[in-house]
Amino acid sequence: MATVEMVMPKMGESVMEGTVLSWLKHVGDTIEEDESILEVATDKVDTEIPATHAGVLKEVLANEGDVVEVGKPVAIIETNGEESAPVAVLETANNQDNPVEQANELLETAISTASSESNGHNVPRTSESGKFFSPLVRSIAKEENISMDELESIAGSGKEGRVTKNDILAFIEARKHNKVNTASHVKPQSSVPFTAFAPMPISVDGKDEIIEMDRMRKMIAERMLASKHISPHVTSFVEADVSKIVIWRNNVKDEFYRREREKLTFTPILIEAIIKSIKDFPMINIQVNGDNIVKKSAINIGMATALPSGNLIVPVIHNADQLSLIGLTKKVNDLAIRARDNKLKPDELQGGTYTVSNVGSFGNEMGTPIIMQPQVAIMALGAIQKKASVVETPEGDMIGIRSKMFLSHSYDHRVVDGALGGMFVRKVADYLEAYDINRKI
Repeated sequence: MATVEMVMPKMGESVMEGTVLSWLKHVGDTIEEDESILEVATDKVDTEIPATHAGVLKEVLANEGDVVEVGKPVAIIETNGEESAPVAVLETANNQDNPVEQANELLETAISTASSESNGHNVPRTSESGKFFSPLVRSIAKEENISMDELESIAGSGKEGRVTKNDILAFIEARKHNKVNTASHVKPQSSVPFTAFAPMPISVDGKDEIIEMDRMRKMIAERMLASKHISPHVTSFVEADVSKIVIWRNNVKDEFYRREREKLTFTPILIEAIIKSIKDFPMINIQVNGDNIVKKSAINIGMATALPSGNLIVPVIHNADQLSLIGLTKKVNDLAIRARDNKLKPDELQGGTYTVSNVGSFGNEMGTPIIMQPQVAIMALGAIQKKASVVETPEGDMIGIRSKMFLSHSYDHRVVDGALGGMFVRKVADYLEAYDINRKI
C-alpha cells in the first residue's frame, strides 16, 4: 500500500486559498480517480474537487469551515501503488503556458511556506481581536514594517473580512502617498482612500425576522459597494424597435430546436449585436489600471444570471466574438443551466470585459445596472413590449404596433464620456433594428 497527499488546488487566477464547505466522502470510503470528494468555496465560486488517485480516503486533514491555502494538504489517500511523493491537483487556470505567471506563483508559494515555517517572522497568525492573517500576508507585513495596529486597520475583502494579498498591497501603495490611516482603507483597484462609515442603527422588535446574509450575498454586497465607490456611474437609455428580431425568431425557433436541440432565446441575438458594437467602439472594451487605460484584445461577455437562492452570478463567454449565433446560443444556454446548478468552473467566472444583464426576464422595462469591476460598462436589456408607434411608409407616417425594448447602458465616467457611452448604446439599437428577417440559420 502507498499513501498520497492530496492538496488544495489552484482554482483560477488570483485565487490563493479555499474554504472547505463539506466533505462528500468520509474516512474509510473507497474513492475513484476524478470522483468528487469535497466541496470548496473561493471568493469566486463554489466547486467540487475531484480525487487525484483511486483508493481509500485514509485521513482528512482539513475540517469543514477551515480556510486552506493553495498547495496545502487536505487529505491522504491510500492507494495500491508504490509509495509516492505528494501530488497536487491539476490547476484549472489556463496559465500553464505562461512562464511569468508560473514563476510568480512559485515565488508566492515559497514565500508562503517560508513564512509559515517561521511563524510569520514573529507576526502573530491571529490578532488579539481574533483577526486571522495568512502566512503570505504576515510575510509582506514583516518586509514592509507594517505594525499590528496597521494590520488591524485594514478592511479585508476575503471571507469573513480576512485580509488578502491584494488588500495589504493596496494598503502599502496608499501609505506611500499618505492616504491611509487607522480609520481608512484603500480597496483593490481604487486609488482613492475608502472611508468605512458606521451603519445607521435600526430598531428591531419581536415580530421582525432576522436573516443572516449567506456568503455569496455578503460578497455581492461588498463588490457592489466597491464598484460604486470606484466608478462614477452614468446611464444612457435608448428604446429599440426589435420587431424584425421578434418576427425572425418566431419563424426559425422551431426549426432551430429540431436541428440543434437548443432553445433559441433573444439573449444570444442581443449579445451578438453588442459584440458588433464593441468592434465599432473598442474603447468600451477597456479597463483602468491606475493612470493607464488597458484596451482589451479579447471580447469576453459576462451574462448576469439569477440563481434559485435569489443571489446573482456572472459567468463569462470568453472570446465571444469568435462564436457564431449557434455557438453563442449553445454557450448562453449551457452557462445559464450550470450556473443555476452550481456547476460552473472557476475560470468561467473571471476575465469578463463587458457585461449584459437581462432585466427584461423579470418584466422590467429598464434598469441602471452596476458595473462589474474592473470593467467600465454594462448593459441592461429590458422587456420586449408591443407598443403603438409612428411608422414611416412610402405613403406617409402611420400608427402601427411594434415590438420595442429599452437598452440601459451604465458606464464609468472616469474614462467613458457621454458621447461614447451614448453612441455605443445607439449602435446596438441600430444593429437590432436593421436585423435581416431573411437570415438563414
